[in-house]
Amino acid sequence: MKRKYSAGVVFLAVLGVLAVASYVLQEKANVEAAGVQAPRFEVDPMWPKPLPNHWVIGAAIGVAVDSNDHIWIIHREGSLEEKEKYATMNPPASLCCAPAPPVLEFNEAGDLIGHWGGPGQGFDWPASNHGIDVDYKGNVWIGGNGRGQQPAPLPADAGRMGAGRVHDSMVLKFTQSGKFLMQIGKPNQGTGSNDLENLKLPAKTLVDPKTNELYVADGYGNRRVIVFDADTGKYKRHWGAYGNKPDDAQLPPYNPKDPPARQFRTPVHGLALANDGMLYVCDRINNRIQAFKTDGTYVKEVIIEKNTLGDGAAFDVALSRDPQQKFIYLADGSNMKIHVLQRDTLEPLTAFGDGGRQPGQFYAVHSIATDSKGNIFTTETYRGQRLQKFLYKGLAPVTKKDQGVVWPNSKR
Repeated sequence: MKRKYSAGVVFLAVLGVLAVASYVLQEKANVEAAGVQAPRFEVDPMWPKPLPNHWVIGAAIGVAVDSNDHIWIIHREGSLEEKEKYATMNPPASLCCAPAPPVLEFNEAGDLIGHWGGPGQGFDWPASNHGIDVDYKGNVWIGGNGRGQQPAPLPADAGRMGAGRVHDSMVLKFTQSGKFLMQIGKPNQGTGSNDLENLKLPAKTLVDPKTNELYVADGYGNRRVIVFDADTGKYKRHWGAYGNKPDDAQLPPYNPKDPPARQFRTPVHGLALANDGMLYVCDRINNRIQAFKTDGTYVKEVIIEKNTLGDGAAFDVALSRDPQQKFIYLADGSNMKIHVLQRDTLEPLTAFGDGGRQPGQFYAVHSIATDSKGNIFTTETYRGQRLQKFLYKGLAPVTKKDQGVVWPNSKR
């Protein structure tokens, strides 16, 4: 006997099949997601220890970790408000406070163990400090993005184009005790992105220990990466976006609907060099990281938070400390978080952080570095004015694309 089914029964049966299929696919996706692992972090709310001498720091504009796992930062004294400098007035207006020296060195415990910096004989100190790096020989490198000779009260980071002459057209090299060693470039001499002798508002540096070459993200005025010999300062090579010759023609404002720009926007802001020779460059306002070989050959790019306007999303970049350096950490100063990417694919895996003043939150997270244990250190610019430490807690399954504030888990 043949059975007849109504249209309603057939419809319900189809819905049931679709529901089961949807459940199976979702479960499969959950299993696959659980199989993706990424580094996990917790903020250390007690690090670093309070500074001595009633010192306070201004816009913290660079961070680096040396071979001894000492943490170095550079900040802008000129960005402090008058009420943060009462103790320096004549007569003192109160017991507190005073600007800390521009360069500060901390040990792993968070103690301040070194400090120096500022104008001196034989070199041109930046009008607006920007970026710090400690190379494999222990030398300290500093850049700057100041236009005029005198520091501005609170230099803005984005949009500081280098049209015309600008003061900070150089990078400086010091010993760890602050002794001057070398200057590349001269104030007010930079002529553009194809000038082989001068820079223009350079944002960050690094030295390749394999070749002793200095790489400069150059920067707020120029639109390039430029390479010098780290001992002599001799020019080696330079390139722009996609490995092309840089072009200083003014681009229209960033529009997420437009195709990716064929040149860097200013600022070219961050650099990180992997052990395998892959160089990662932060094209900040274009919200992207571009990867190159060390000869300037373009390899690939990733766009992060494409709809970000204003200050951009790609502030600074650091690498994980496992032997393969499997992960990239991207400081996103506009969206107030740290992105974790798979290095070989540049795929974003997860992110942590949120806007705010409490530990684990950010106000304009600007610079990022890692130590030998895998811990992350960040600094914040503008009114952020601080240094934070995020403790590496091993690998864990990725369960959230956005983790929010990674507060310590009291159960552990």
